[in-house]
Amino acid sequence: MKTGQNHEVDFARVVIICGPGLGKMMGALHPAGSLYERPTNILKVDAEFKGFRRALEATGVTVYDVRDVLAMDCVRSVRARLDLEDLAAKYLTYTYDESTCKDLNTDSETMHYVGEEYKRTVIEEMSVGQLVSIVLTKPTVTLKKSYRDTGFTATYSFEPLSNINFTRDQQITTRRGIVMGRLRSEQRYGEVDVLHFCHRKLGLEVVGQVQAPGYLEGGDFFPAGEQLCFIGVGPRSNFEAVQYMMENDLFGTERVAVVRDEFERSQERMHLDTVFNILDVDCCLMLQDMMGESSPTRRLVDEYARDSQAASGYRLVRDNVEFSEYVREQGYNIIPISGQDQLKYGCNVLNLGGGHIIAVHKKTARDISRSPHFRGFVQHIEFESVCAMFGAVHCASQVVFRGESPLEAPQQNRDVSVTGDLHSAMIGLTFNTLESDSFTTRPQNGFNAGASDSLNGSGHGNSIAPGSL
Repeated sequence: MKTGQNHEVDFARVVIICGPGLGKMMGALHPAGSLYERPTNILKVDAEFKGFRRALEATGVTVYDVRDVLAMDCVRSVRARLDLEDLAAKYLTYTYDESTCKDLNTDSETMHYVGEEYKRTVIEEMSVGQLVSIVLTKPTVTLKKSYRDTGFTATYSFEPLSNINFTRDQQITTRRGIVMGRLRSEQRYGEVDVLHFCHRKLGLEVVGQVQAPGYLEGGDFFPAGEQLCFIGVGPRSNFEAVQYMMENDLFGTERVAVVRDEFERSQERMHLDTVFNILDVDCCLMLQDMMGESSPTRRLVDEYARDSQAASGYRLVRDNVEFSEYVREQGYNIIPISGQDQLKYGCNVLNLGGGHIIAVHKKTARDISRSPHFRGFVQHIEFESVCAMFGAVHCASQVVFRGESPLEAPQQNRDVSVTGDLHSAMIGLTFNTLESDSFTTRPQNGFNAGASDSLNGSGHGNSIAPGSL
């Protein structure tokens, strides 16, 4: 399946999301330890993700949920089942308590029960839903000698992928295609492999993967056409990743604007998409507090241009340009967002193309619609419980394919068959991947006529979705 983004304003055709599951419930047990901003309600998170998916599909976007993709085809295809078992085996760890298992060199029974062969036997008997839960919770089983009953007891610990719902960060999608990233936070180390597995399963081409010492997170990247893209460098992504991308021509643009966060480096503004966003070819959002040469939190831009003689394929042509000045030079009108509104994820909107913007902050949605610089359609959705986990709709989606027209995307029907599981009942949720023995994903075709009419067929309308506010 084709992948790639030329510009943030092109029509989003294929989007990857990940609704909440058992891993998210575990993360909610201690928000600070899970990189969350504040406590959250998992049932509300689930409802908001479902609403987000409906909003995407209503415009004709094909949406894939990571949980569904992991389970996809695993009942009808032995190969798909084996691939999921292999991934689950990688995320399930067996070990032993040395204080009770001292003579392991001669204790073949203990070694058997912590060995790969026994683990594979266990995994083979599991339901598809169980295997998906293993991948999303990364359990470790520690065996202890008990000298009665089965001869062993076990304790259980988990490293849940409690931030995998923010599918923006594990990769970026450039003009060349999908490039897998490398995440900074220890809590997120397992996510890149899971998303890479899903891309392969869907037949989405991955054109590269950032290696150490590079760090690359998708919230720092914006495509802006054949000529230009923006990449943030700061608390999460670093220049080593940018250099790797340039050396391997993975951006695919004539110029690369490296936006440096050197003076602030705040968790609340960890990625470029928390302080900046592209609404149209000549209109963008930007955090007002960081604008101007005198701002103590200003961002600086280094611009690199293609040069076949340069070792990296690009050469530095400008440096230390204040960000708002640089953006205006590129022809953008800036809609400023106050610091207070930025903290409520005012900048973290999702551009579906054709002037259709999804926003989570009501005041910002109104401010965008009132701006004379904006010619599109703003849809406001409820996302407060998801925002409590330090992200909004741009963070919670990865657009892996955009087209210049709303009908360009390849459409693909895939059967997803799974076996019912118990863990959804334990946390009071019913998830797609666990709720039935068999179901089929239903990619949407075309661009919703109602949305198109709201844009007057040309991306114009300057209105908020009726009733959304």
